[in-house]
Amino acid sequence: GGGGGGGGGGEGGAMSARLDKLRSYTTVGKDLQTGCHPLTSSGSMASVGIDNTLDLERFAATCEVRVVRLEGDTLEFDLIGVDASFANALRRVLIAEVPTMAIEQVYIGDNTSVIPDEVLSHRLGLVPLHIDPRRFEFVERKGEYNEDNSVMFKLNKRIPGAAKGSEAASVNHSLKSGELEWRPDGSEWPPGEAPEKRFTQFAATQNAEADGADPAPTSKEILLAKMRAGQVIELEALAVKGQGKDHAKFSPVATAFYRLLPHVEIVRDVFDEDADKLVRDGDEGLFGTETLPDGRRRAVVLDPRKCTMSRNCLREEPGESCVAMHQKKDHFIFSVESTGALPPDVLVTEALKIIAGKAKDVREGLAQ
Repeated sequence: GGGGGGGGGGEGGAMSARLDKLRSYTTVGKDLQTGCHPLTSSGSMASVGIDNTLDLERFAATCEVRVVRLEGDTLEFDLIGVDASFANALRRVLIAEVPTMAIEQVYIGDNTSVIPDEVLSHRLGLVPLHIDPRRFEFVERKGEYNEDNSVMFKLNKRIPGAAKGSEAASVNHSLKSGELEWRPDGSEWPPGEAPEKRFTQFAATQNAEADGADPAPTSKEILLAKMRAGQVIELEALAVKGQGKDHAKFSPVATAFYRLLPHVEIVRDVFDEDADKLVRDGDEGLFGTETLPDGRRRAVVLDPRKCTMSRNCLREEPGESCVAMHQKKDHFIFSVESTGALPPDVLVTEALKIIAGKAKDVREGLAQ
């Protein structure tokens, strides 16, 4: 009787371990990935007596954010203890709902270059701007632009004339984003008109950014047009606040993506030449070797994060039978690259505020 009870306990423990692995990891094979369902619904494991109901206290205790790397406009962090729906919501909000400033209206006074007005305007709209959008309001009505909802830039580029057929006449000149000049007092056009009839109605002079820099493109080296001798481009460009869901130029990120944390195991020892082959077959930095006291070299996992899920090491021996590859379902490696308007860590904070606001709206709506 006692032996039978012990066997049942062993089976129950093995079953619990298998269920925990099924709930926590996907399994990656050389041709197929299985176990991808997150199993987060409350009844997904009811048949085996496991309560999978969402517990807010447990969620708060297990949810974690670890910053791995923050360099310039690039941020990598681990988002732990959430499922794919939340990670994807954060990604989508970063791309489409965190607002930025971008050029929306272009008033062209003169353009004798080969680039058409509408193409030049489109290129200007896609230039990322170093302007903190939190200082500004959204434009409520088109045509009503003031110091609180817009930023004006001026561009006046004139290439000196040259004699026809001369060498100077055939030289290309680059018009770059650094030529855009901030106008803190707003528009000066139409020329000769009273201030209240200009394109903007600024009641006060705008201030520089918090870091002391003038509002400007994030890079001065973005090519806008090619010009030749005697050509002129003169314009005013008005930047307003917007969101990526309205136009891609307002998206604050160049990239925002995530991947699941790889979990790689060597389930059977691999030695010497086979270990060298495994190192070659795997992604760079994933596998290495260690020297044992008897002189043999044994394959080891160096850094599972270096695994790109290429599965090359699973396609033939020794990896096919000696390596087990999984992904942690609730551990996301998040990468965010800002366009430069705001630092990437600030963008993530703003995105989380937007998600929290959406949750609050839902809760208040359900309470009514």
